[in-house]
Amino acid sequence: MMIWLALIAFPIAAQGPSDVPASSEPHVYELDVINPGLPQPAELLDLETPQALFESLMDAGHAEEWDRVATALDLSDLSVSEQAARGPELARQAFDIVNRSILIDWRGLSDRPDAVEVIASDKEPLAGEPRRSIVLTHLRADGRDYSFRIARLKTPNGEPVWMISRQTVENIPALYERYGPSKFEKSLPPQLRKQAFWTLAWWEVISLPVVLILALMAAALVYAGIRRFRENLDEERLAHSIARAIHLPASLTALAGTFALLRSSIFNFSGTVASILDPLEITLFVAAIGALILVIIETIIDFASGQRTRELEDPDNEEARDYFTKLAAGQRIITVFVVLIAAAVVLIQTDIASTLGFSLLASAGVLGLILVFAARQALGDLMASIQIAFAKTARIGDAVYWQGQWCYIERIGFTHLRLRTWDERRLMAPVAAFIGESFENWTKTDPSLMTHVELMLDHRADIDRLREEFQQFVENDDAVMDAEEAEVQVVGHDAQAMTVRFLARAEDPKAGWKLQCRVREHILAAIGKMDASDERTPVFLPREREVQVAQQAS
Repeated sequence: MMIWLALIAFPIAAQGPSDVPASSEPHVYELDVINPGLPQPAELLDLETPQALFESLMDAGHAEEWDRVATALDLSDLSVSEQAARGPELARQAFDIVNRSILIDWRGLSDRPDAVEVIASDKEPLAGEPRRSIVLTHLRADGRDYSFRIARLKTPNGEPVWMISRQTVENIPALYERYGPSKFEKSLPPQLRKQAFWTLAWWEVISLPVVLILALMAAALVYAGIRRFRENLDEERLAHSIARAIHLPASLTALAGTFALLRSSIFNFSGTVASILDPLEITLFVAAIGALILVIIETIIDFASGQRTRELEDPDNEEARDYFTKLAAGQRIITVFVVLIAAAVVLIQTDIASTLGFSLLASAGVLGLILVFAARQALGDLMASIQIAFAKTARIGDAVYWQGQWCYIERIGFTHLRLRTWDERRLMAPVAAFIGESFENWTKTDPSLMTHVELMLDHRADIDRLREEFQQFVENDDAVMDAEEAEVQVVGHDAQAMTVRFLARAEDPKAGWKLQCRVREHILAAIGKMDASDERTPVFLPREREVQVAQQAS
């Protein structure tokens, strides 16, 4: 029985703020005496509730009544002789920390002696229960997190009071070193260190625009330096392409880095302003670094594939087309990971989960629904571009026929494919079109292409003479792969004329297009000679055309 009582009593004793046993009353920490070494001030602070504690502490702190503020600190870890000597100094440091770095939600501070939260929520699992310890916030210093806590204390014959806990008082010097005034601020005249408005001192009102101007100047210098560096480089070199790509991200990095450096080393802004600047600074810096990494990767890949654009169009470079297409898909996957990692860093470093109610939205699923709805098209395009790359339906360097245009694929991006037409125009085609619609890939398996030319000729045209003329042409043209495969076919007719098709195979679409033009030119020239040498009525061109030409001549 005694063993069970000891096991039950152990965790209760471990939670006390000092080595004295915990009270039999479960909702206070009981001490024999509270701060016996401090002199009793003429006017006591109101320590009955958490809200009263901070209201009276802030009033006394602004009045610089450090002896009074010291009575709000549990100095149990100090000897009786040290309490009177160190208490006011620790009180001043605690006030600076609270005034500078803790955003006090006055509506969130309980105004009840037992600190009972009457409204239940996921953030208040102890709603309805009296409390004897409250964590106001977490502050980071020296590579670790410190909790800023208040506790409810009671002496055997006294009333319970709320005070800054002894663990927090023990950590005040380390927190003050991180969140207290900098050497620059300490060197300023007292008038500039007085509070102007909000939580800002006069020196902060003056310094904030100065810091911003200095950061903008650093960004402008980096921007000008990169531009000067680019001017001395050959535009065809990789270094020029990288310098052009990092122009803006590097400038943003300089802006955020200079701003952070000035804030951490010289200007230690306080209170609400710091809570706004910190997440903005981290977000801007992480975004700039992420963009810097992504543009360098993209520039290197684009430069490598751009230098080999003509080679990739070569029918024999099947492996090269596969390689650069998979490389582009890998780039998109890396981009997704970089964006996710950057978002995670921002969320963790800014503690947005606790400061903006992010966890409440996430637990209800509202944020997830908003993000999915907003990003559904972008996510669909991303998956489509990756699917195109790995399914090899279209590769960088492939010749495709899309919406009446003969093009080469130059780039497969997140949302669009960049196509280069035969006349050097650029078409931007949505990736979804190459997933949900049909298109012709002329280099998918065999780059060779059967070219054809169709001409409308008179029904009395001598097809055998044309076949002989065409056969002589294909036997002497180097672009024709197999002269025996070439054919002349009558593929249709109507009341005015018949349709004659001339077929020949070329080794790739580009050679096929040129061959097609040469075939048309040669056959039309041959027909013109045949008509001119025939003493009878011309029989190769359609009759309707002959009549119209004759009427125009007369």
